[in-house]
Amino acid sequence: MTSPTTPAASILNADLHCHSVVSDGTLTPEALAERAAANGVELWALTDHDEIGGQRRAAAAAKANGMRYLTGTEISVTFANETVHIVGLGFDADDAEMLKGLHATRGGRSERAMEMSDGLAKVGIKGAYEGALKFVGNPELISRTHFARFLVEGGHCKDTSEVFRKYLTEGKPGYVPHRWASLRDAVQWITSAKGMAIIAHPARYKFTPNEEYALFTEFKNHGGRGVEVVTGSHTAQEYVKYAETAKEFGLAASRGSDFHSPDESHTDLGTLPFLPGGLTPVWELLADRIQ
Repeated sequence: MTSPTTPAASILNADLHCHSVVSDGTLTPEALAERAAANGVELWALTDHDEIGGQRRAAAAAKANGMRYLTGTEISVTFANETVHIVGLGFDADDAEMLKGLHATRGGRSERAMEMSDGLAKVGIKGAYEGALKFVGNPELISRTHFARFLVEGGHCKDTSEVFRKYLTEGKPGYVPHRWASLRDAVQWITSAKGMAIIAHPARYKFTPNEEYALFTEFKNHGGRGVEVVTGSHTAQEYVKYAETAKEFGLAASRGSDFHSPDESHTDLGTLPFLPGGLTPVWELLADRIQ
C-alpha cells in the first residue's frame, strides 16, 4: 500500500457510508452498487443502520461492477444524551456477537415508532405509523426517515428537511428519544468481529467542545480507530477541522457520502472531495479486509 505520508494515499474514490432499502435508503444494494460504479467509486461499503442483512448482496454487486468492497454498518449509540453514529468497516459479517448486538439495538424501534405516530396524531396527522410502513423495507428498522417520507407524500411538508425541522426533532410533536447501544458496546462489537470502528459525521452532533473531546477520548479508549473527515454533511471548513482532530487523536480518516436517495441526498455517491493529505486513510489499515 502507499505510505500514509504521501498525498497519493488519500487519492482514492472510496465511498464508505451509504444506505439501502435494508435500512432507510430507497435503492437496493444492487442499484447502489451500479450508481457508485457509474460515479467512479473504486472502493465501496454499504453501511445500513444497525443491520448487516444486505452485505452479501452488496459485496456481490460490488464485484459485478468492478469495485472493491468492505463490509459495513452504522450503529446507533447514545452518548451524553445525544444519538451518535459509529460506522463499522471490514468486520466479519457472520460474527455471532455482532449479530446479537445489532438485533438488540433494533429491538426498540417499533415501540418508538408507535409513540411517534401518537405524537403526530395529537397535531392532526393521523395514520402516520401505517403510512411510514409503506416506505420500510425492514419493519425492524422503521425510523424517522420513513415518517418523513410519509409526511412529504401527504403534503404536510415540501421535503424531508422541513419535516425534521417541524415535526421530528427534540421538542417537536413527532420526536421520541430512544436509548441506543452504549459507545463501548458498539465499538467492541465491531472490533471483536475484526473490523474498524469509525465516528460518523462528527460535525452533526450538538456537543460542546468538552463533550466532543470526551467522545473522541472515550471512543479511542474503547478501541475506536477512525473518524469520517470528508462526508456528505460536512463543510469544507469541517473537513479541515476533523482532519486536525484525526491527527490529534491518532485516528485514521474515512470518506463517505451518507447517500440515502437520489431525491433526498445532497451528496451523490462518489462525488466528495478526496481526503486531505497527511492523514492515514482507513483503507490502508483495512487492506487485508478488502474483498
